[in-house]
Amino acid sequence: MSTRPLLNARSFTKQLTSKSMPRTLLLTFDAFDTLFTPRPPVPEQYASVAHDFGLSRTAITPQKLKAAFKDTFRTQLAQYPNYGRADVLRGKYGGPRQWWEEVIRNTFAQTLSTSNPSDIQPQLPTGLVENLLDRFAGAGGYSLYEDVAPFFARMRELKASELGRFDRVVIGVVSNSDDRVPAVLKDLGLRVGDLRADQDLSSMALPGFEQRDDAATARYTGLQSEHDIDMVITSYEAGEEKPNRLIFDVAERQARILVRQSGVPEDEPWTRVHVGDDYNKDYIAARDAGWQSYLLPRGNTQEQPAQTLDSLMDLLKELRLG
Repeated sequence: MSTRPLLNARSFTKQLTSKSMPRTLLLTFDAFDTLFTPRPPVPEQYASVAHDFGLSRTAITPQKLKAAFKDTFRTQLAQYPNYGRADVLRGKYGGPRQWWEEVIRNTFAQTLSTSNPSDIQPQLPTGLVENLLDRFAGAGGYSLYEDVAPFFARMRELKASELGRFDRVVIGVVSNSDDRVPAVLKDLGLRVGDLRADQDLSSMALPGFEQRDDAATARYTGLQSEHDIDMVITSYEAGEEKPNRLIFDVAERQARILVRQSGVPEDEPWTRVHVGDDYNKDYIAARDAGWQSYLLPRGNTQEQPAQTLDSLMDLLKELRLG
């Protein structure tokens, strides 16, 4: 267990009230199990869809799928880290869609083999894999935590009136995930801007779920008050996963692009804050990158030496946003 000291609350408050305090707040969130979560759990959804496609309720159960999914996911992650990005760039892999298709197929193959141990691989019903891919590429497989919509509604009000000690706030998502995240967030009712991990052709050319084009980049004109989330930085597009500090550096670099048209000097110091549910990949990783951070455990009762939030709404008070 880490013994590193927590950020001193008094010094943090002093920073927030100082005349020389940075006037721009960069506030980022983890996505999965911080803003949204699978509901019902993934094994239950896999089982339900499989039953709809005619697979045996005896052979396919949430319990069996849970064990198979865990094993398959771990194997896939070891073989193709970060959704196979390195192999994608070499033209040897198809990206996140292929990655998840293999996870789904191998999860069901392992589950079915325990009920029918033979050398013959069972064939999955046509459309099953595609149904699950589409389900988890939008709102069908997820729901927001109950504090998320009220938090962003309050942030919209504050951005339209008064942000406390800040002149502006840039809100982003920093997630160890593929490019489905923006579509999921949009389908769940949040307003998401176009900026991603990069604006160059190498990033735009990565195969994935999100269909983006040059027109989307051209439409982008800076920080937009109507957006709940100004940018989405995924590990697949950024090139590294948390806890690597690169993904946080990419987030700050892209955020500064957002405010460039506001006349803010590029070297002006910012207050940078990250919120997530994972102690090592979110809380410690952000601190190691020089950011302030908060742990939002979302039902995890294991105590950690961290500044912890019970709800996103608590963040408004912590940052003195109103």
